[in-house]
Amino acid sequence: MAAPQKHDVFQAIADPTRREVLHLLGDQELPVTVISGHFPMSRTAVSKHLRILADAGLVKERKVGRETRYRLEATPLMELKRWLNYYERYWDNKLQALKRFVEEDEVPGERAGLQAVEPGKRKT
Repeated sequence: MAAPQKHDVFQAIADPTRREVLHLLGDQELPVTVISGHFPMSRTAVSKHLRILADAGLVKERKVGRETRYRLEATPLMELKRWLNYYERYWDNKLQALKRFVEEDEVPGERAGLQAVEPGKRKT
């Protein structure tokens, strides 16, 4: 049985630095020295971010000689995708309502009770 995770996916991706680390690891396996070169912080600070990502199961590490390399493990992101998909229906409803509002029958040049003013003329 696997040890319980110290951090969940939501906590792990809450930080913009960790999201950027995941982006860097999206296509390649990288050592901490290369990853830390992308950030204005110490290698120790980057290692702490990597530890949180690893605790959430989002990165895997492997030893290559004296170097530890990290790679993205995207499977835990499915939890996030499922959560977002649930709320997508609310966004879709809001977008449909906005579309209906915009497409309501309006007199050309008028909108929401406001009359259009010709360029160069002030409405009195």
